[in-house]
Amino acid sequence: MAESLNAKITALFDEPGCDTNVAKGEKARKKGCSKPLQPGAAAGGCAFDGAKIALQPITDVVHLVHGPLACEGNGWDNRHAATSGPELYRIGATTDITETDIIMGNGEKRLYRAIREVIERYTPPAIFVYSTCVPALIGDDINAVCHHATEKFGTPCIPINAPGFVGSKNLGNKLAGETLLDHVIGTMEPERSTPTDINILGEYNLSGELWQVKPLLEQLGIRLNACITGDARYHEVATAHRARVNMMVCSTALINVARKMEERWGIPYFEGSFYGIGDTSDALRNLARMLVARGAEADLIDRTEGLIKAEEQRAWSRLEPYRERLAGKRVLLYTGGVKSWSIVSALQEMGMVIVSTSVRKSTDNDKQKIKDLMGGDAHMVSSIPPREMYAQLRRGDADILLSGGRTQFVALKARTPWLDINQERHHAFAGYDGMVTLVRELDASLSNPVWEDVRRLAPWEQEDGEAEFDDEGVPALVPIG
Repeated sequence: MAESLNAKITALFDEPGCDTNVAKGEKARKKGCSKPLQPGAAAGGCAFDGAKIALQPITDVVHLVHGPLACEGNGWDNRHAATSGPELYRIGATTDITETDIIMGNGEKRLYRAIREVIERYTPPAIFVYSTCVPALIGDDINAVCHHATEKFGTPCIPINAPGFVGSKNLGNKLAGETLLDHVIGTMEPERSTPTDINILGEYNLSGELWQVKPLLEQLGIRLNACITGDARYHEVATAHRARVNMMVCSTALINVARKMEERWGIPYFEGSFYGIGDTSDALRNLARMLVARGAEADLIDRTEGLIKAEEQRAWSRLEPYRERLAGKRVLLYTGGVKSWSIVSALQEMGMVIVSTSVRKSTDNDKQKIKDLMGGDAHMVSSIPPREMYAQLRRGDADILLSGGRTQFVALKARTPWLDINQERHHAFAGYDGMVTLVRELDASLSNPVWEDVRRLAPWEQEDGEAEFDDEGVPALVPIG
């Protein structure tokens, strides 16, 4: 297992579909995408976490974590990846191995019994078995156990070899994609196939975002064969090789899947986004154009343009009341990946100003898109230390911070509006309706009267309007009114 995993990781670091790798020399590619992790450095974002994030939205299978109880952790809700039916992906199955199992070498037996119990209790179409650090270190062969269980019970048991210590969350995403290619995609044939079948890769249906896009496709007669992996079913992923076109939403995570599906089954792919009115329209146009080139009826392009015109008109009419209030507002965007440029496009459509955007987990292609959108004003940062972010917000460099939950407290301490746009969010921002939701949430946060109250200094904090400075040299907030 170790040799196979090492070979797979080496191949992923040399991924020809990744612009960053292509730009490197052979020696640099062999070193990998990042420095080796120190023990504990990957906590909260390890390879196991990345693999489970990528695969758990397959809703009708059981995701069985082979390891200590803590590794299953907060996997139940899986970042609000919503389902339209099965709930099996949320049961939080784990072997819960203990010190006794480790010392006595009972890990593999415990895993086999867990698989048998899951099949007897839930009869799922498949079981995804995740290796974690402890069983990987003591040599548990989950490949052999899964192979034996598959033959014994007739239920596919899919081994995911992505223990946390092998690398980062992003590497875990890619290892999950390799698992789908090795064990799932292409193992079943669809009951029917149409000239307009597509797959969407790297979309996880967070807060139901897929459901804001799927109706648009249905109106055009485009059939979503498989979403990998948001609100997916096992048989959909297994038959994904019969689609005509792949749309890649997050190339950082699953570019290897898109490239290898093109190599093996001749499915062309493009990278697009459903964030923002313009990007949603461009994605629909690209889908229509590529499907027509692959045999769909030629009038699909005209019907797509008609739908785009109607949806854009409807969206802009709903956004018009917010434009005057949001135009010129300054935004500090601290996210990564596809959102580093797709959210930029969405905000610019409302006349907002991007102070800077982070490019964590962003590819060279993502960065180029930021430059194309922002021109000479493109201010990209890899990371901002909390102290520096706090100082920027206290100085008033930005009117609002858009980020994930881990930096919300920096904004709150600086008494600055904040909006969650990362995977933990509770609102869906994809598609035309999602853009309206995003703008409505931005306006609600910026116009909330609480900010005027929390910025007002108490009488004993300042007298006669004299400026005060905190221990970081940042001017204190002045009285309002």
